Amino acid sequence: MKAILWTLLGCGAACSVLAQDISLRHDLDGRALDTMATLVLRFNDELKGKGRVLLQDSRGLENRTVLPHLALLDPDDSMEFFGTRPRFRPLHEVMREAGQKLDAAQFYPQVADAVDDAAGRILALPMALSLPVLFSNRTLLRKAGLDPEQPVKTWWELQKVAGEIYEHGGKCPLTTSRFAWVHSENVAMQAGEGIVARVGKLDKVLANSMVNVRHLALLASWQKSRYFHYSGPGREGNRRFLGGECAMLTGESSLYAEARRAGIDFVMAPLPHYDDVYAARPADVLPDGAGLWMLAGHRKDEYKLAARFVTFMMRPEVQKEWVLATSYLPMTPGAVTALRASGIPEPLLLAAQKRLSVSSKGSTRARHGPIRDRLHEFLGEEVSLVWTTDRAAKEALDNTVRRVNEAIAPADKAAGASRR
Repeated sequence: MKAILWTLLGCGAACSVLAQDISLRHDLDGRALDTMATLVLRFNDELKGKGRVLLQDSRGLENRTVLPHLALLDPDDSMEFFGTRPRFRPLHEVMREAGQKLDAAQFYPQVADAVDDAAGRILALPMALSLPVLFSNRTLLRKAGLDPEQPVKTWWELQKVAGEIYEHGGKCPLTTSRFAWVHSENVAMQAGEGIVARVGKLDKVLANSMVNVRHLALLASWQKSRYFHYSGPGREGNRRFLGGECAMLTGESSLYAEARRAGIDFVMAPLPHYDDVYAARPADVLPDGAGLWMLAGHRKDEYKLAARFVTFMMRPEVQKEWVLATSYLPMTPGAVTALRASGIPEPLLLAAQKRLSVSSKGSTRARHGPIRDRLHEFLGEEVSLVWTTDRAAKEALDNTVRRVNEAIAPADKAAGASRR
């Protein structure tokens, strides 16, 4: 594997660059990086010297402003990857120009919905998506006299469990990763309330609904009681759970593979919900995560090579290897078929297939772009004041909505004018 990584990572500096070499920036490590390196080497071998994909670790770059051709990231992480917010090219556009097939119908509806635009066109390859779940450390729950196999279905039940852990000496009963996605978008989704709505000709953010205000107020009370520990807006909470500091974590299902490799005795359960909300839909959670994005500003022949790589990554057998190594969601029905012979429990595959197959018609999720970027940015800033000051939950969410809608109003107006 070291030889593979040297070929893919070191050759960019040590070898002369071919006309059609393209770079793929990432922040992978461990088995995910090993698997990506193996797949890239296989793809490069198929090209027979007519080009290469070179992997580029975002964490070791001296100059982040020299943009790659491809990047495997959540656009929320653009500043860490590039030092700026660059312009991405829509994947459907690049694939069409390169003569490569790409249609939203190839993907599960919920997978496509995570990366498409308002017209249903695919913006990025959704190869690193997860579902929001609850992880629990069995060992730490048993120390608190709790049965880790007893399902925690609601937020009220989770409060009782966190309280027991704290009363029995647990310093961090619960933390979270990806706060905006888990505790704003998905809480609203489970309650049947949209995050974004069309008001006249403009899109408006509605992240201050009654259930969102109620939920943030509940978390604030848990934080004061030391039941809940906010670790940051991103994936900071993962390290605290994997290190055994926190007994429970709300976060991404893809952490499953890393937690197993870390040797943690854990159980993974669906995200809790409010059972006292009218027409609650606890299973209606939103896949989200990183995608393979195309960066703007490159040559036509380079985009053709990038498009061929996307087609390669969509092969069912390639998806199978990737999913087994990373625990990310399969993108297509063909991938699930390939996974059936892999040893993954059939009930787990059926559950994933059932959720991902749900129609996305009428979706009210925050799509990639200015609305989602500003929502996550401003929500992170406002909720930080809830943890550190006496800022009320409603005030924080009202401020978030006002700031987002003010920030996106000029773009919305320009888009509306261009459609007329």
